[in-house]
Amino acid sequence: MTAPALTIQNLEKKYKDTTAVRGVSFMIHPGEFFGFLGPNGAGKTSTIKCIVGIAAFSGGTIEVFGKDVVSEYREARKLIGFSPQEFNMDVFIKVRDLLLYVAGYYGIAHKERTKKVEELLGRFDLIEHADKPFRALSGGLKRRVVLARALVHDPDLIILDEPTAGVDVSLRHELWRYFKELNEAGKTIFLTSHYLEEVEMLANRIAIINKGNIVAIGDKKEFVGDGKKLEHAYLELTKNVL
Repeated sequence: MTAPALTIQNLEKKYKDTTAVRGVSFMIHPGEFFGFLGPNGAGKTSTIKCIVGIAAFSGGTIEVFGKDVVSEYREARKLIGFSPQEFNMDVFIKVRDLLLYVAGYYGIAHKERTKKVEELLGRFDLIEHADKPFRALSGGLKRRVVLARALVHDPDLIILDEPTAGVDVSLRHELWRYFKELNEAGKTIFLTSHYLEEVEMLANRIAIINKGNIVAIGDKKEFVGDGKKLEHAYLELTKNVL
């Protein structure tokens, strides 16, 4: 039996006297396109940081395809591709060098590494920018590089944190098509976004977190329908929640 792509049980994350995540539990099945929504400060980013190992958590467990993210960190991390909202990299490194370095970090052989990097450079229209330092790129090009970096080791679970923030409409729609292609090819995608129409269009299951608690989770059809958009359910669920 195939293990769930992501299993979170009773997750708790504290920052000194503040509890950012309170007993959060949910599961994502392999091949799902899962939307994770919530207002600023709701606990989305804290949850993601715990999944990818950036932050230690105070309680609970997290498994990626059956691998515990603490006791089996290396195995679990290889299964995850993470595209963060922030541009967290050496701004002086050249695009191709960055992708080659990350591929090497994941143990990809040199020949395969070069092939994969060139494939991603082409897929994201980065070939003419491959020898430019990251800092010389526009915001949209930087976003493409961050996405390429997340995919260089062919992960099974792809975590996208605001993946279209700061890009123009044309690129946003291009990325949406690519995310759909990845999902249709069998990749499990975990998406957070403040663009609710993005989540409504792409995700087939959605969870909403507010003040550290999951306040709703279910198939997309449970949040939309009868002339209502996801925005209506989102606003109703995130206002006046204790």
